[in-house]
Amino acid sequence: MAAVVLLLLILPFAAALVSLRAPAALAEAVTAIAGVACFGLVLALVPEVAHHDLSYLSYLRIDAVSVVFLLATSFLYAAVAVYSIGYLAPSRRRGDAGFSRYSRQFYAGLNLFAWTMLAAPMMSNLALLWIAVEVTTVISALLVAIENTDGAAEAAWKYILIASAGLGLALLATIFAYYAGAQVLGQHYDLSFAPLLRAGGRLPHTPVRLAFVLAVVGFGTKMGLFPVHTWLPDAHSEAPTPVSALLSGSLLAVSFYAILRYYQVAAAALGPRFPRDVLLVFGVASLLLAALYLLDQRDVKRMLAYSSVEHMGILAIGVSFGSPVALAGVLLQVMAHAAAKGSAFMGAGVFRVKYRTKEMPAMRGGLEILPWSGPLFLLAVFALSALPPSGIFRSEFQIVAGGLASGHDAAAAVLVILVTVAFFGLTASATSMLLTRPARSLGAAAPVERGEPSAWMVIPVLAGAGVLVVLGVHPPGELTMLIARGAAQLGGSP
Repeated sequence: MAAVVLLLLILPFAAALVSLRAPAALAEAVTAIAGVACFGLVLALVPEVAHHDLSYLSYLRIDAVSVVFLLATSFLYAAVAVYSIGYLAPSRRRGDAGFSRYSRQFYAGLNLFAWTMLAAPMMSNLALLWIAVEVTTVISALLVAIENTDGAAEAAWKYILIASAGLGLALLATIFAYYAGAQVLGQHYDLSFAPLLRAGGRLPHTPVRLAFVLAVVGFGTKMGLFPVHTWLPDAHSEAPTPVSALLSGSLLAVSFYAILRYYQVAAAALGPRFPRDVLLVFGVASLLLAALYLLDQRDVKRMLAYSSVEHMGILAIGVSFGSPVALAGVLLQVMAHAAAKGSAFMGAGVFRVKYRTKEMPAMRGGLEILPWSGPLFLLAVFALSALPPSGIFRSEFQIVAGGLASGHDAAAAVLVILVTVAFFGLTASATSMLLTRPARSLGAAAPVERGEPSAWMVIPVLAGAGVLVVLGVHPPGELTMLIARGAAQLGGSP
């Protein structure tokens, strides 16, 4: 397994270096190969980590929780790497000025972004975890601004300012965690996660409380929790579609992963009630905001961004329930959300290329104009709305069942109500895009021709739909064992 872990850390970085100097065709091929290979490598970790943790060089630690997040990131990395071939094809065919330079920057940034998000869940040290999340901010901000438009520059600056402030608070959380650990483990304690968790019952309570609250607010900024979510709709809307998919399905999840590590320490030191109450407040507030905003959106990518806020709220609420069933649902939701949101963003990207706009009122007749991407986008929206047989339906059913089993009846009822409100917002928008008459039937001067922009933009969405069905109907046995072990590691007790 050491070779698998080493390759996971080397391949994306090497692909980024090659992309900086290679012609566009070679850069896209190297990126696609690296993405698919990384997904295969993470799959190879599942049977091993489903039974025991892996540790290397005292800096790398991979347990069941880590692999769940690695699966989400590596799948999206593979999907967007393939999708990008079709996404950039129109610019390559037109011979746009500066395309060669743009493609090198794009593919180098995409690979580096994936590299940091694959590295973060493997860090055994809270300080190294913070550094990895900080590096994701720098690289993703550059990718948000890569289109070089006024809107993209504004969104990138807003993202940098808000995320940097949040990560400043997360750094303070790291300092308090060090202080708490040093009181028990000595001044030479190096912020390794495992010793801190083992010493949980002896840790001083006040610095642990402060560390956890600061971590939720700080990393919650990158996760998109209310009220520190405001960068998210702008960045998701202005970034290139493959970057938006990674931002939503992977970056937010990696930030949630960091919060989970602090949650484990807080639950071990303080008992589960305090950290669960904090997450419940942030989760309900985020879900309420997202559900209301989803009722009135005109930009398809902003709509999907608010859907991400919704799902991050659901994850926080699921952890607050604390039962093994709810925590297993949370881990399943991480993977299902990555597949569904990645598919939705990639589908929205097809609409963006085809209709040359992000405004939903200008998109009509998607099912007729886009024979593959139209139905697939509708399936992705249904999956995000937790309709069966998608993996999100299964995960949210488990979360609600876990909430009811642990006595959180009111919170579970609020979750169901707000998810239903969000469902109406998402499906109303999808209906207007897909089921209304095409623009040419409305007398448009330049009707949109029927057909897909590129097969490369359809294949990854088909793969995402397949993953959602597998996760919803019958997850593989090893994956089920991995999720159960991850739930146990998160302290799943009624």
